[in-house]
Amino acid sequence: MSEALKLTILTPERDFYRGEVVELITESIQGSIAILPNHMPLITTLQPTATEITQKDGKKLKAFTSTGILEVKNNELKILCDACEWPEEVDLKRAEAARNRAEERLHDKKNGIDVKRAQMSLARALARINLK
Repeated sequence: MSEALKLTILTPERDFYRGEVVELITESIQGSIAILPNHMPLITTLQPTATEITQKDGKKLKAFTSTGILEVKNNELKILCDACEWPEEVDLKRAEAARNRAEERLHDKKNGIDVKRAQMSLARALARINLK
């Protein structure tokens, strides 16, 4: 039995994280999910959230992860997502402005807005704001 998972988090812009972890907590479209060593194989779709990473040395990290895909297989954990940010990389003013725009769009539905797009924008903004 393995004591750690090899975690790789990739975005279109960068290799965000590579390392050994003992736990990852994130949000799939079915709800919150915790991945530990020797987890069964899994592929799922991710929601924007604050993902919690516990490294092999016990250090805990938090990162914003946007929509994406999570794959678990043979103690390798891969996340491919649209965007990832450490707390110090989050532009709080920009996230709050995005939240306000999304909330306004959702409250003023008469302009024929794309509701699903506005909801996803709001989810991303809230995940970034709540990361701090």
